[in-house]
Amino acid sequence: MAVREILAGMPWWVKWVAIPLIALFVFGGLITSIASFVIGLLFKVLLFVALVGGVVYVVRKFMSSSTSRGDW
Repeated sequence: MAVREILAGMPWWVKWVAIPLIALFVFGGLITSIASFVIGLLFKVLLFVALVGGVVYVVRKFMSSSTSRGDW
C-alpha cells in the first residue's frame, strides 16, 4: 500500500517512463541473458528435431529402397 501511495503523487512520466527505464538499466543484463538462453534453447530444440527428422527420413528411404530390390 505504501508504494501505491507514493506513486499516486508522482507525475505520469515518472510512472510510465522513468521507472521502466531505471528497471531496464538495472536489470538489463539479466533480461538479456535470460532472453538469449531461451532463444538458444529454442534453436537447439529445433535443430534436434530437424536432425532426428532427417535421420528418420534417410532410414525410411534406405529401408524402402532395399526392400523394393527384393530379398537376397
